[in-house]
Amino acid sequence: MKIDVNQLAEHLAHIPFQVEGIYRYTSYLGVPYAEYTDSFPGFIFPLTGKIQFQFNGTPYIFSPGKVVHGGAKMKLDQKNFDNANWEYILVLYRICNSELQESSFSHQHFELSTGQSPRLIELLMRLWHVYNQRGGISMFQTEMLFRDVLNEALLCVANRQNSCESHTLFERVSSYIHEYYHQSLTIPLLAEQYNVNRNRLSYVFRKHAGMGPAEYLLKYRINMAQKMLFTSDAPVQYIAQTVGIADPFYFSRVFKKQFGLSPTEYREKFINNPC
Repeated sequence: MKIDVNQLAEHLAHIPFQVEGIYRYTSYLGVPYAEYTDSFPGFIFPLTGKIQFQFNGTPYIFSPGKVVHGGAKMKLDQKNFDNANWEYILVLYRICNSELQESSFSHQHFELSTGQSPRLIELLMRLWHVYNQRGGISMFQTEMLFRDVLNEALLCVANRQNSCESHTLFERVSSYIHEYYHQSLTIPLLAEQYNVNRNRLSYVFRKHAGMGPAEYLLKYRINMAQKMLFTSDAPVQYIAQTVGIADPFYFSRVFKKQFGLSPTEYREKFINNPC
């Protein structure tokens, strides 16, 4: 099931919990199949390969780039893939307040898409190493490192969601520009139409187009004007107005900056002298 990463983070911030056990499972060891999850909830961190488990009938494929959470005492079914070796780390945790044991997230199964994160793997390996040492310091470090692991996983999920949302916004706004570039578009108008502030819109365009929205709009208009110079003999002033630039002198100056020639020179060079 899908989960709101911010709500999950808030949940983890408000419940007292501690590590109950850390286990490293691999296909090479011939781990015996269990029909139910453990008596504690846990996070599964796939390291290599893939294997499918069903929590109360809902299937999840354990593979790198994902984190899966399972609640306590859930019906468990396993499916192996042919010739697929796998390895994962399971961290069981215990909620220290009995009144919160049936809290909204801890008794659910869900999946988090973290993507490939070398830092997350590094933290997991440190967690596994520290947990297998003895002494009070290692116990303390285990608790701290588990929270670092969760923090990194949640940040990875949030960053991926933010990237996906920003790409969707870029696609929507850029498509609108492609369709209505000839109209009196302004950046404040675009920001208002898509319910974002100008800084957010600027960030999204610089991330996905390498330039701000105003420059993107201007370049698109100039590129469309370039095509019109090839396909029509309309006056330069008319072409400028057609692509949404009212000032023909400004249009000529920007066109020359982009192509190295004025619109008239460009037309004469590439249309009148095609060879």
